[in-house]
Amino acid sequence: MLGAVEIYNKPNFAYREESFAILAINAWELLLKARVLQLGNNRMSSILRYERRQKADGSMSEKLYRIKNRSGTFLSVGLFGAIDRLRDEYGDKVHASVRENLVLLCEVRDNAVHFFNKGFDISKLVQELGTACLRNYLVLVRQWFGIDMSSYNFFLMPLAFVRDTADVDAVSLNADERKVLDYLKAHATMDADGEESDFNVALRLDIKFWKSKDDTAPKVRLSNDPDAMPVSLSEEDIREKYPWDYGILSTRLSRRYDDFLQNGKYHQIRRPLESDERYCRERYLDPGNPRSGVKRFYNPNIVREFDAHYNKKT
Repeated sequence: MLGAVEIYNKPNFAYREESFAILAINAWELLLKARVLQLGNNRMSSILRYERRQKADGSMSEKLYRIKNRSGTFLSVGLFGAIDRLRDEYGDKVHASVRENLVLLCEVRDNAVHFFNKGFDISKLVQELGTACLRNYLVLVRQWFGIDMSSYNFFLMPLAFVRDTADVDAVSLNADERKVLDYLKAHATMDADGEESDFNVALRLDIKFWKSKDDTAPKVRLSNDPDAMPVSLSEEDIREKYPWDYGILSTRLSRRYDDFLQNGKYHQIRRPLESDERYCRERYLDPGNPRSGVKRFYNPNIVREFDAHYNKKT
């Protein structure tokens, strides 16, 4: 995304909007896959594509097989496939305005890859779409991973290089280019206010834990011992260790068990686990304000505690 912004902001660059759309969409696809991996406990299988194969008798197999590309490596889900997987597998919905923004940027990208775009009107619309794209990106990076990117200059400015834009002569567009422009204008709904994020405080981290299989790595464990060495977690580390909220936890349990219901039994099992920091951590919706509301986040390992109470799907 930094590359997209840097290229877009060059004073004299003829392929500005096209390059931005290509790189920005690439950045979004990587971000969405990272979110799927985060919620899927970093299992690569969570972002791969699968298909059923035809058996010798003509019927389709029950087993799902990974799809390979021409080089023999496994195919991963695409941009919108990642959005759908977040919704279907984890109950983590991406706001409709974010998806619509990406649909329009993909239209710009597709026309750039297979043809080309030109015209001041298209440039202006791409800047409007790009500004919303960057804001949506920063909001979700902060919400999903607790990373504050305010130190980067994420703003688009090349229209400032165009003098007397009200008096410039319009570039004549052919029929196909006019269709692209009309499509973007019809679907581009700009929301100047957007969605406010709760994650607006960056905490400095003194000690950071990394999961390692190295036998020489030092071992640590959670403890309620008041004499134990205190370790502070930054917002980024909290969201990495506790990526699930209540909705995602409930969705994952419903997909894991065939007799799961969000009823009194579920709440009775879950509530004692919420006091165990191995599985749950609370944070204020307004960090630093003890009077603000509290939201719970869960570690994916909590699902194992439900295995003794529900029947796992085959």
